[in-house]
Amino acid sequence: MLDLRLLGYLVAVAEEGGVSGAARRLGLTQPTLSRQLRDLERRLDVELFERDGRNLTPTAAGAALVRRATVLLAQADAAIEDIRLAAEGRSGHLTVAFAGSGINGALGAALGRVRRELPRVALRLEESFSDAEMSQGVLDGRYDIAVQRLPLRDARLAAEEWWHEPLTFFLPEGHPLAHRPGPAPPEDLGRIPLVLWPRDVSPQSHDEILTLCAQAGVVPRIGAEGRSVQTVLALVAAGFGGAVMSQSHRALRRIGVVPRDVAGTRTTLHLVRRAADHNPLVTRFRDVLADAAAGRRTPPQSTGDTD
Repeated sequence: MLDLRLLGYLVAVAEEGGVSGAARRLGLTQPTLSRQLRDLERRLDVELFERDGRNLTPTAAGAALVRRATVLLAQADAAIEDIRLAAEGRSGHLTVAFAGSGINGALGAALGRVRRELPRVALRLEESFSDAEMSQGVLDGRYDIAVQRLPLRDARLAAEEWWHEPLTFFLPEGHPLAHRPGPAPPEDLGRIPLVLWPRDVSPQSHDEILTLCAQAGVVPRIGAEGRSVQTVLALVAAGFGGAVMSQSHRALRRIGVVPRDVAGTRTTLHLVRRAADHNPLVTRFRDVLADAAAGRRTPPQSTGDTD
């Protein structure tokens, strides 16, 4: 067996063309390095260098070993670098589940920052409409971390608040409510039919809106249901009613739809992971997202414009 140290000696002698220069480069004495070379030749039972005074030239066998050794040493250096980066949470594979609403706002920008700051990390992103499914996926190991609104209450999960934003009332451009100044009072949810998520698609979002209506003393009228953000906003633009979603959906800028934040509301995105998971990559990902959130200001309340 050849160890990497001896291969490094061999390559240094070949590159320097002699023992004296290689010894200086390696921080060894010339007798020590000469002895190592002779021992290596005896072990392999071949001559690795042709000697002409102090000059050494690799033999055919020596040149073949130098080529192999150069590759092996480079691979060893790369392996050591991979190990160091993994220990620092800067390389590896990370599976992230996320709520579809989050990607339009702060989360999308934060993931861009992750790509820039952690280029050696392979991110696998999975969108989900179900908070319960995301939390369960973290528990059973399908996901390393979930960015979601309503995590399960389970002692095996660690959840931390990451991003806050108000709920927003998306209204048909031609409706009188769309042009009132300032945030919409929750009572306005009873003044227009609502476009909701079907409960089987997103029970948390569906129930959140009905709870908001109940707290405002409003009996909701259901105008239509949509199974995707694009469908919900298209139904709003077509005049089927208003839709309550997170403020981040403003980024879609749907023509024919006017957003107004709902006064006194707040929805929260959580970072959810396994409580016993000490993977440095998960820690690094959380740190980058925390920095991204700290660098972003929560968007101002709507004044009823058509942004």
